[in-house]
Amino acid sequence: MADENDWNIIDDEAVPLSESSFSSVINNIQEAEPDFIMSMLVGSNHESFYEERAANDLDIPIGTSTTLAQGHEHIRYDPEALTDVYAGVNYMEELGDERGEGFVDNFHDRWSDANYLNQEAQNNYFSVYMWKEAVEEAGTFDQEEVIAVLEEGMEVEAPEGTIELDGATHHMTHRMRVAHCDENHEISFSNEELIEPTFLREEVEGGDGCDLREESKTTQYEPGDVYDW
Repeated sequence: MADENDWNIIDDEAVPLSESSFSSVINNIQEAEPDFIMSMLVGSNHESFYEERAANDLDIPIGTSTTLAQGHEHIRYDPEALTDVYAGVNYMEELGDERGEGFVDNFHDRWSDANYLNQEAQNNYFSVYMWKEAVEEAGTFDQEEVIAVLEEGMEVEAPEGTIELDGATHHMTHRMRVAHCDENHEISFSNEELIEPTFLREEVEGGDGCDLREESKTTQYEPGDVYDW
């Protein structure tokens, strides 16, 4: 991916899940002087990286798929810990409700003790309604008949916008966005795209793609098994 975008990877470093001190990691980053950092830090121990980053004036932008949308660190941590952190998301509370139905306000009215409405909450919300539509169309609660309806493909209205279930791969075609956290921990969104499961639909299984309607599988596909990197 870096090569495709004319970027050069300077270095990478794996941090044990038990580690909660990042002074050496931050020193290494500052010495390398990269233009951008990609972070896959996970767990409560690793969250301390962002506070240490701010304390050490590490102002290099960070891209992540594990921060903001799941753990709402921008709410839990004081600014400027998450300044210029970018995350690929299909939903965050700050997005609101693209349907105009007040999803966020309704959620907090019902669960006033909830800290944040994250990506997983939205995904579970629309999944229940998608199942409801499939049950109504099937006219039964029978699992196999409901699955058969879902595998025909289905469009559903969600707070993130209109999305689709791909029947062959069982994956959702999400409306993905780049979320940006500024120095005040305010969130903005850009680069909205519909991301389809083309890797599973077209490239696995020797280029024939995966179709679970034809054969039920539990295979764990990995990009390294397909792409020659």
